[in-house]
Amino acid sequence: MDGTKHALVIGGGIAGPAVALALARAGIRATIYESYAASADGLGAGLMVSPNGLEALKIIGVDSELHAVSQPIPHMQLADGRGKVLSRFDGLSGMQPSRVVYRSDLYRVLREAAVAAGIPILHDKRLVSASETVDGVHARFADGSDASGDILIGADGIRSTVRGLIDPGAQSPHYAGTLGFGALVPLDTLQVPKDTMTFVFGKHAFLGYWADPDRGICWFGNLPYAEPPSMAAVREIPSADWLARLRELYADDHPAQTLLARTDPDQLFAPIASELMPPVPHWHSERMVLIGDAVHAPSSSSGQGASLAIESAIQLARCLRDIPAPSQAFACYEQLRRERVEKIAAGAAKTNTQKALGPLGKALMHIVMPIALKTVFNPARTFASHHAYRIDWAATALPVSG
Repeated sequence: MDGTKHALVIGGGIAGPAVALALARAGIRATIYESYAASADGLGAGLMVSPNGLEALKIIGVDSELHAVSQPIPHMQLADGRGKVLSRFDGLSGMQPSRVVYRSDLYRVLREAAVAAGIPILHDKRLVSASETVDGVHARFADGSDASGDILIGADGIRSTVRGLIDPGAQSPHYAGTLGFGALVPLDTLQVPKDTMTFVFGKHAFLGYWADPDRGICWFGNLPYAEPPSMAAVREIPSADWLARLRELYADDHPAQTLLARTDPDQLFAPIASELMPPVPHWHSERMVLIGDAVHAPSSSSGQGASLAIESAIQLARCLRDIPAPSQAFACYEQLRRERVEKIAAGAAKTNTQKALGPLGKALMHIVMPIALKTVFNPARTFASHHAYRIDWAATALPVSG
């Protein structure tokens, strides 16, 4: 068997271009099929790329480009609603700091690298079905077109079509109990160091913020909210109404009330439902496989969503490079990734539970949390296993034994 020569990549967000670039380095041709008719330039809020994600980006050759459009955040601190700093994390020795980047900028960097590498990106290609044979896979799209390849990679996000094709009984993402909001406010709103991100567990809700020297202070918060009937219904509520609700929620918290007082309703980011994927039983079939949010989508609380997607893209490419039989390569990839991503997702789910606590739960947390931070919480130990993860691209991936 000659191995994989051509991959159909479904999804052109973060994971899709990342896996196509990694496959190109492995000598495997890829074509990206994106369901949207246009690119996602300018869409999306900020996200964190942690040291492990930055190291993974080096492997596919886009770390310098990412540095040019992102901001290092070497310090993080946890505070209460009165503004008192409870804990501070100054990074891990020998590691570069995490960086914040707007999703649209990360997307653009990866897309431009894919185009420069000669990787085709086809838009308005919504996958509707796929069939497998002993020799490959055949995909059909909503516009009536089709395509064939050796394998099909589902990088099509948390509502993945490919996940349902691999396992028709696959679960859907779970709502985590909060809606996410954010906005940019003028830099003179607060004195905020540009090298520090602050996470505040206020009296009723969570809020984080950092200073972007070029755009303003970016804040992001979570509003505990009963499961909405649909996000379309949520987005029909005027921004001014949401802002009024947020100002009431954070009325007793510092500096939240100051940030919200300077927030323009027209600049409020559209609400985003916090969602996470339960463990996915079937990561692959004989010729189809999942990566990124399609198979492991920890909530934003993890700070690892993009980094994990990039890691998985590279590990999958390694396995396909070294193991000729696709199903065996997929099994190796799953073995390398499942334990890590599920552990991080479970930790993020625990954090989300804290954000969505009721009044009594929050009261108890505010009593227990300062004690825990002084006695048992060790940021270096907590983050070490996440941030220190490195992929040895030169090492040979081996088939799963047994």
